[in-house]
Amino acid sequence: MITSPGNETLALVRKLSQRRWREKLGLFVCEGEDLVEAARAEPVALLRAGENVEARLLAAVGSAAHPPRVIGVYRASDLPAPERRPVTLALWQVADPGNLGTLVRTADAFGAALALSDRCADPTGAKALRASAGSIWRVPLLRFEPRGEPAGAGRRVALVASGGAPLHTLDLRGEVVFCLGAERAGLPGAVERDADATIELCGAESLNVAAAGAIALYEWARQNRA
Repeated sequence: MITSPGNETLALVRKLSQRRWREKLGLFVCEGEDLVEAARAEPVALLRAGENVEARLLAAVGSAAHPPRVIGVYRASDLPAPERRPVTLALWQVADPGNLGTLVRTADAFGAALALSDRCADPTGAKALRASAGSIWRVPLLRFEPRGEPAGAGRRVALVASGGAPLHTLDLRGEVVFCLGAERAGLPGAVERDADATIELCGAESLNVAAAGAIALYEWARQNRA
């Protein structure tokens, strides 16, 4: 039973709250029973309140609003390897971890891959992992470069707030990469694309990037099931 806050495993969990340490060590933390149960790999360390660590100590290293009953430490190398998927969401500098995690979950729902540019949020950060609801273990993560294809390949369709062809009018059959930027900044002109698409709205001026990604994947799935 761990009874000291200076325990090395607890110290590791505290370190992994910072992105630089996650990247340096190649490790990340899953908090809570749902995320740990969703894991598809053996943990490097597994802490359970009242079993092998005092509950107060586990609560002290948790990041969620409610104290976790379990925390697991996992290797980033055990996440899905990059692989070709018929559809990919390519995210340009989407820095909000909640949006990123939601897009991981959405990609999982439609069998999509996710490609990330520089300056995107870390998908293995605590907030992104919670929003992904365990989908991080089923979605391949690729590299998104402004020019050239991410590993998902396919026709590039940029989602823009205005000025593009209505999304439902584009032929989305076959392999497609949807390119999305953060809500305020959008996509820079340097991002190569084959077409611009706009989701037609009745009221609001724009959509949250996670909502836009979900609509794009739904339209892709609708056309490819026809």
